[in-house]
Amino acid sequence: MKKLMALLLFLGCCGEAQAFSIKHDFTVFLGPFNASKTSFTYALTPSEYSVNSEVRTAGIFDTLYPFAANYATKGKIIGDTLETTDYHYDSKSRFNTRSKKLVYNDKGMPVMRISTKNDKEKKVEIEEDADNKGTTDLQTVFAELALQFNRLKFCDSRMEVFDGKRRFDVIFKDEGQETLEPNKYSSLAGKAAKCSMYIDKLGSEGDDLMWQLTSDRPVYFWLLEDPATQKPFIARVLVEDTPLGRLEVYTRKITVGD
Repeated sequence: MKKLMALLLFLGCCGEAQAFSIKHDFTVFLGPFNASKTSFTYALTPSEYSVNSEVRTAGIFDTLYPFAANYATKGKIIGDTLETTDYHYDSKSRFNTRSKKLVYNDKGMPVMRISTKNDKEKKVEIEEDADNKGTTDLQTVFAELALQFNRLKFCDSRMEVFDGKRRFDVIFKDEGQETLEPNKYSSLAGKAAKCSMYIDKLGSEGDDLMWQLTSDRPVYFWLLEDPATQKPFIARVLVEDTPLGRLEVYTRKITVGD
């Protein structure tokens, strides 16, 4: 269940390099279930950034598959590059509590992975590898995409990620424009840029659901701009097929702050 919930983190983004933050509040549908209430908050200054996500299952889905998680990333902005300096998450399901923290050195290289499962801690030193230099995490790639989209108004990009065990690339592609109509789940509507995302495993193998789904089929998302600030944000997300059915995400509300 934890791996499926990780799909809900492909959400949210923001704009140019000045001090501001954007909080997204999402409603998530998975198959027939109104499955989760999720939030994503991104804060940016000229030199630093932070990204925080909260995922909580809801309703009947919570009874069947209870899950809660918090994900947090911090880093530096160096020119057009976002460099992760701290990444950690903690999660709780019916039977397990887990956490993971990546430790980076002052050169932006990940040097240690610290994980826990039901309070049993494991520390693993990460062997120095030039391929890990310049990699980020799965939250930071959306911050990088937002900075690019705010300047150039297109999604096409390829970003390098290291999760503490595996190297892979996240690929974004432009899919044209579509008009989103308001509905009972979201009043946010208008002419949106449609983008897609999938993972290039670079020959590596993995058995988690997110890894499999996003390498076999795209995650689609639609970007709108806040009328007051012109900051781009993700209005909707779609994965057409998962083992539990269609995954649809609607942005209920955005909150833009300084």
